[in-house]
Amino acid sequence: MPTVSVNLSSRSYDILVERGVLNRVGEFIKAAGLHGHAALITDANVSLHYSECVKNSLELAGYEVSVHLIPPGETSKCMDQVQLLARSLIEHHHDRGSFVVALGGGVVGDLAGFVASIFYRGIPYVHIPTTIVAQVDSSIGGKTGVNEPEGKNLIGSFHQPRLVLVDPDTLRTLPDRIFHAGFAEVIKHAAIRDAAMLGLLESMDPDDKNVDADLIARNAEIKGRIVVEDERETTGTRALLNFGHTIGHAIEASAEYGTLLHGEAISLGLRAALHLSEKLADLKPADSERLLALLAHWNLPLVLELDITLDAIHAALARDKKFIAGAMRFVLLKRPGEAFVSEEVTRELIDEAIEHIRTPVEGGVPA
Repeated sequence: MPTVSVNLSSRSYDILVERGVLNRVGEFIKAAGLHGHAALITDANVSLHYSECVKNSLELAGYEVSVHLIPPGETSKCMDQVQLLARSLIEHHHDRGSFVVALGGGVVGDLAGFVASIFYRGIPYVHIPTTIVAQVDSSIGGKTGVNEPEGKNLIGSFHQPRLVLVDPDTLRTLPDRIFHAGFAEVIKHAAIRDAAMLGLLESMDPDDKNVDADLIARNAEIKGRIVVEDERETTGTRALLNFGHTIGHAIEASAEYGTLLHGEAISLGLRAALHLSEKLADLKPADSERLLALLAHWNLPLVLELDITLDAIHAALARDKKFIAGAMRFVLLKRPGEAFVSEEVTRELIDEAIEHIRTPVEGGVPA
């Protein structure tokens, strides 16, 4: 079983990747030393496929379990749902001895993790991510939170999970659009830290949802290593994970949550970041073209077709967490596998990059 350890002293935890692990959830959680009642938080779509299996496994391990459902989709990542979940946990007699199990994608994980971080001033939680985005990115690193109309993840906390259990088989039930969108984060990892992964991603069939456990673990290792180096974004290393996310998040927020999937917005942000990297970091056009072709291979959008004004995008950028002391931090690429943080991106260059992604890829997307 591929296992990735995130070594954070007393907050360390393992990421276990194995097909069929959902049937052994109770066993692994028991081995992690968690006691008390379990609050299983999931959304209505995921629940149809997996909540009974996970609940049964927990009960077989001796846990008392309550199930708490949220509506699927990004709009559930809000303070109203936080309060509803907290009230539901209280009504089911959970207390500081309980723990949360987050079963689902990034929305469920971010929301459930945040509830766990504030309920009785913090109780443990376990991630069981069921999407690519969650398995390789959002379930790792302890960032929890909710959105506000002005921007993504503006209210939240750092709260590391006690365990992450990844079953690649859950990807088989994803709609094609959600499955493909998740690979924006995988391509991002390859771009910033693992250029050798690009060839593997180019060779994969985007319609085959039988994703190898080793690929998921490889990406989890990249994310985990960066988190260990810079858990709370104090040195700048963790900021590298924001490659494509600065403009991407602004587009996602400006389009109203749910119009674009997170990975689709990040794909557009990656194209903008590649354009800026050519301007400011001497990234070779051939390297940009290769990454754009890879995004297209995974059926991710490269052209911003929505009618979003520059002013709306700048307003979202100004509220972004990456905007510090009047300076916007952008992650740029020198070459595949080597990224850095820059504060040299001007408003004029941002405008240019946004206009750039409104136009078709020059010469078409390379084959």
